[in-house]
Amino acid sequence: MSTDGEARPVARLTVLAGPSGAGRESVVELVRARSPSVWRPVPVTTRPRRAGEVEGLERIFHTPAEFDRMIESGALLEWSRTGPHRRGTPYEPLRSRLAAGQPILLPLDVPGALAVRERLSAVRLVLLCPPGHRPEPAVAASFELALTHDLTDRVADELVGLLGSSYPTPARPGVLG
Repeated sequence: MSTDGEARPVARLTVLAGPSGAGRESVVELVRARSPSVWRPVPVTTRPRRAGEVEGLERIFHTPAEFDRMIESGALLEWSRTGPHRRGTPYEPLRSRLAAGQPILLPLDVPGALAVRERLSAVRLVLLCPPGHRPEPAVAASFELALTHDLTDRVADELVGLLGSSYPTPARPGVLG
């Protein structure tokens, strides 16, 4: 709880990136369970809705033409193609949450994280690596922090602490194990 004289932690956008299978989604779910004030953007996709999926809860479903309009208007922070479908992160909800002071945790692949950095210089990039995986030096140099996903609880604790911190993080700390 803060008092009038205390500084409120600065809300930041933190991107948790890693290769396919690194466990980004499971880490984000656990962080959100431990720190409900952390918001996870709802991605837009052109793939068909699967049974049981609720519009706007896990994904926002658009036609390819609607998705094209979002790209053309700059409404997506980043986007990518997976097979015949595309997915992206809507920019406006993210921007308004940041303006309201809410911390944001966005799971993306490495190219998506780098695309976000191109558009928003104040983003914090965290690289999530599977055990035994060493990122290429050029890739690791683009991230503020690299975490080995050996234990989901440990990684989630580290991120909860990072998201709640009002202090700047070091420029490029090494891989934590």
